[in-house]
Amino acid sequence: MTGTPTKDSISAQLAALPGLPMKELWALWDAHFPRRPAHTNRHYVESRLAYRLQVQTYGPLPAGVRRYLVERGALFSKIQQAGRGTECHLMPGTVLVREWDEREYRVTVTAEGLYELEGQRFKSLSAAARHITGTQWSGPKFFGLKAGKGGQR
Repeated sequence: MTGTPTKDSISAQLAALPGLPMKELWALWDAHFPRRPAHTNRHYVESRLAYRLQVQTYGPLPAGVRRYLVERGALFSKIQQAGRGTECHLMPGTVLVREWDEREYRVTVTAEGLYELEGQRFKSLSAAARHITGTQWSGPKFFGLKAGKGGQR
């Protein structure tokens, strides 16, 4: 499809997703995402593709709406956080700076939700912290996003 998608064409694309063979879903996925997901069930792939297609056509949800939805979801969720605090969500483009062994490290949050350090991408902040230190760390603590003795070591 060429040009800017119209409301009619995006509706047709979304309606076609459930009928596409998995091979075609994966081709569409590869065209819109840098890597394949850990979750490979059809429903997950369809829902993520549908969201991505809509964001490309209409733009992302405004920050206030996203925040409201997260709050409503947490308020009415039957899933309880067991011993863990709320997860830290960083906006793409955020740069985290940390000095370690007299060297400064800069980790950038990518548009895909990955963490880039010196050209290498990591799935989590903890993986980036482990790469820097060579030992197991809580990434949010290492980068000072969570209180704890590990935040400023």
